[in-house]
Amino acid sequence: MEFKHKPVMLEECIQGLRIKKDGIYVDGTLGGAGHSIEIANKLNGTGKLIGIDRDKEALQAAKEKLSGYTNVTYIHGNHDNIKEILEEQNILGVDGILLDLGVSSYQLDERNRGFSYLGKNELDMRMDKTQELTAKIVVNQYTEEELANLIYTYGEERFARQIAKNICKKRLEKEIKTTKELVEIIEKTIPKAKQNDGHPAKRTFQAIRIEVNNEIKPLYDTILNCIDCLNSQGRLCVITFHSLEDRAVKNAMLEAKGKCTCPSDLPYCVCGAKSLRKNNY
Repeated sequence: MEFKHKPVMLEECIQGLRIKKDGIYVDGTLGGAGHSIEIANKLNGTGKLIGIDRDKEALQAAKEKLSGYTNVTYIHGNHDNIKEILEEQNILGVDGILLDLGVSSYQLDERNRGFSYLGKNELDMRMDKTQELTAKIVVNQYTEEELANLIYTYGEERFARQIAKNICKKRLEKEIKTTKELVEIIEKTIPKAKQNDGHPAKRTFQAIRIEVNNEIKPLYDTILNCIDCLNSQGRLCVITFHSLEDRAVKNAMLEAKGKCTCPSDLPYCVCGAKSLRKNNY
């Protein structure tokens, strides 16, 4: 099976999962199915793969790529709800979970979805097209302060306030409808001398996408829930792409290990920190 984009950290993820032939595994971000195909290849007839994606179009594309595998169950849903999803499938625990966070290669390839700052497409950015909130709503209806805060917080963009101010000025003239219009505002805002770290719109687009899809706020709890869903010796692999994701995942992992929060001068632990680990998963 050939892919337009090679799955990110494919070998590392497969090694990390330590796949058992008869195990139960979850790909919580099915996307282009690149990781899932490798997982399914390593399962026998009693093994099972649960593929979850909030994007119906990506889910359908993955079904086509995985059509030769009979041990795959496809779920239109959000990995943030992994406990409920597994309960609905009458699965008490799984042997491995993979989360490849952020936008998928499938979504980037579908330019009309508005995830890319290249070209001229509608401001959408929804991973789940059944939800109401879109990038166009964020750009045209959020207050200047709200825009500035989210661009700074989720995009770590130093020119966040100027970008938000210019977005609000432009939308007074007419509604901002396309990715190209938004890119032009950003390019005119950021000084040319400071546009030497990749595309000038990448941070703002990342921030708006995160806001539209609520990617960060639930992530801490999602990691803890995933760990809680693992069988003894189960494995969780998470791919992150920026510091906000990385921070949430690492903090959840520390919480799961039962990190002591007592002052260093206390002779023994009194905070009651407990590990979520099940026999050294």
